[in-house]
Amino acid sequence: MGRLFDLRWIIAILFGIYGVVLLVLGIGFETDADRVKTGGLNVNLWVGIAMLALAAFFAIWAAVRPVTVPDEAK
Repeated sequence: MGRLFDLRWIIAILFGIYGVVLLVLGIGFETDADRVKTGGLNVNLWVGIAMLALAAFFAIWAAVRPVTVPDEAK
């Protein structure tokens, strides 16, 4: 029951969803006008990659160190 309310999984899922959206926008829908605004950098692509990396970090952290409920609290 303790894993059900672990916020690390919720954060990982949300960052994963937003990261995939930004990655797709950065790969497929980036225009030259957008790159001029950001100084030649594909911001959607890089932020999408960073968000996916952060999602992976939270998912690995939640999987490796799961929430444990002490016996006296049951």
